[in-house]
Amino acid sequence: MDIFIRKYNENDITDMIKIWNEVVEEGIAFPQEDTLDYETGKRFFSEQTYCGVAFDNDSGKVYGMYILHPNNVGRCGHICNASYAVSKNLRGQHIGEKLVRDCIEQGKREGFGILQFNAVVSSNVYARKLYESIGFKQLGVIPQGFRMKDGHYEDICPYYYKL
Repeated sequence: MDIFIRKYNENDITDMIKIWNEVVEEGIAFPQEDTLDYETGKRFFSEQTYCGVAFDNDSGKVYGMYILHPNNVGRCGHICNASYAVSKNLRGQHIGEKLVRDCIEQGKREGFGILQFNAVVSSNVYARKLYESIGFKQLGVIPQGFRMKDGHYEDICPYYYKL
């Protein structure tokens, strides 16, 4: 595979929706419960400050994606937030790391000063190790802040990175 990260385009939307929906349907990482269809996905991705995709030059397919947007407004508008998704069959191949590193650079280009994750599920150890290896700092723990798909609650760990 020859994976690189680039800005999404309209041809990527179907793959992005598929990857996004995989994570939503798993019910263990994203807060969203509703999946996207083509129209809602197109609108959702267009509303973000930036969307990046992990594109494979060899196959011509998208294997991962991220969204970047403000975390808040006004006096806190310099803080951005992001979500990452990698195709279920390709996790563990460092695609997520490429997405996070690209997102950090894009956040700087967009003029943000801090990248904050509000709700990293404590059991998402691979994501947490990745974020910490890049230099993200955990802010604490919110007990039982995330309702898993099976209905039980897990702690969430907010993280931040100074851009």
